[in-house]
Amino acid sequence: MAKKTAKTNAVRIIEQQKIPYEVLEYTVEEGGAIDGVTVAQKTNQRVETVFKTLIATNGKGQFYVFVIPVAKELNLKAAAKIAGEKKVELIAVKELLGLTGYIRGGCSPVGMKKLFPTFIDASAQQLQFMIVSAGKIGMQMKLLPQHLLEVVKAQYGELTM
Repeated sequence: MAKKTAKTNAVRIIEQQKIPYEVLEYTVEEGGAIDGVTVAQKTNQRVETVFKTLIATNGKGQFYVFVIPVAKELNLKAAAKIAGEKKVELIAVKELLGLTGYIRGGCSPVGMKKLFPTFIDASAQQLQFMIVSAGKIGMQMKLLPQHLLEVVKAQYGELTM
């Protein structure tokens, strides 16, 4: 029998919504965050299916969540436009835990302290499944893009360069 995995808030929320998902775990050096491309390799997944969660602000106290493929960069102009702002910028890593409840490398779009306006890169619409952080380093969850969209009340948009 496989060892029982400790559940994160993100996993609990997915389960409460009765959304089918799969947990993918990987090992990482103590205290070390790794990049998403490496996560894809360690979990034996195609890099196009693994997404990272970025938090941006308009600088006036409004925050936005952007979920994009790990090998891509967020296009800040496109992000601002879809969010209805003149400009947005990524928050500092030191602000992440207090704002979301998650640390860098373990930030999930599901289960943040507050549900911020969320946008998922349109490339996810073509995928049979997508993979996002399950809320801690070393743990990812694989689910249908439509299910993630529904649970975080997101919308799709062209977000990358």
